[in-house]
Amino acid sequence: MPSSIPPLPGLTRYTHWGAVPEGLHTRTQLDRQGLKPVGEPLGQVLYHGNCYAPLYEVTAAVPKRPCSPAQKEALDRARDLQYVCRRCGHRDDEPLGRGRWCDACSGPAELFDVHDQAQHHARQLVDDPKAVLLVVDVEPDSLPTAQAVAVVGIRDREVLYAAAAGEYGTPARGAVLDQLDALLADRRVVREPDYMGPSSRYPSRLLYLPRQTVQPGPHPVHPWATAHSKLNPSVARIWSAWFGWTDYSYSTIPCVPRDGASVPWSRSLDVAADGRSMAAVLHRIADGTEPVWEKAAWTIDGHGEPDLSWDRRRATLTALA
Repeated sequence: MPSSIPPLPGLTRYTHWGAVPEGLHTRTQLDRQGLKPVGEPLGQVLYHGNCYAPLYEVTAAVPKRPCSPAQKEALDRARDLQYVCRRCGHRDDEPLGRGRWCDACSGPAELFDVHDQAQHHARQLVDDPKAVLLVVDVEPDSLPTAQAVAVVGIRDREVLYAAAAGEYGTPARGAVLDQLDALLADRRVVREPDYMGPSSRYPSRLLYLPRQTVQPGPHPVHPWATAHSKLNPSVARIWSAWFGWTDYSYSTIPCVPRDGASVPWSRSLDVAADGRSMAAVLHRIADGTEPVWEKAAWTIDGHGEPDLSWDRRRATLTALA
């Protein structure tokens, strides 16, 4: 039940049950008498302090059509299933709600849902001929030869652009930015974030000095340098959602393992090779061959994977449309 039900416009409001005239009943009251309302409501009554229930004329109500034995059995079965977890079969004392997960299964189910969405996202990227990976390495303390930028196509893993990044504020860096503007203008850009590994690889490093404040929101000149979002997450975010590692057993937020040793793509001085390695990871996630954490919540509790896959969900929604 919602927290409040606003009044219907144009109907008389009764602020307590004693003020309701004889012959006006709510749907619930009519249902208890085996009746159902006919026509528009004639008034409304306030209950629970912030909810209004429409009132119908009892003399206009008609008998409800009785359920057949098969319908009654189906309804009884549906009511009974509200107490049974759809995943492990545990029976609870209270209805489990729309998701029908018990407390023990709600966490694994939520993690598997994120895992499943990661595969759906990877498949979108692999199928998109304009999706590319942008890998940069402009750490000021690294070797000059390591400061480079590369663009790699995700579908065919082809290196579309690779060059030295140049120093901040120099014509060489300006030429790199011009090349990226032209190449990435109409493409879907996926990035590798910098919270792992030996160097910073955010694309915004090409536009700002170290420790300089990065302005929020899309960059007015170079939109490809905007920080990743939920609609276009980084490779690390897609992989961590697939892998299923969590800080704590009760956590429902997957993340990259702290030591970074588990990341399956290369972190080297060759950013183009690293981009191809990350594209290969997205391909393995898309076809389901990329391993998951051996302790992923939905694999170790003995109840398998919840029935939450995006493909099954989309098929159901399409059928109902």
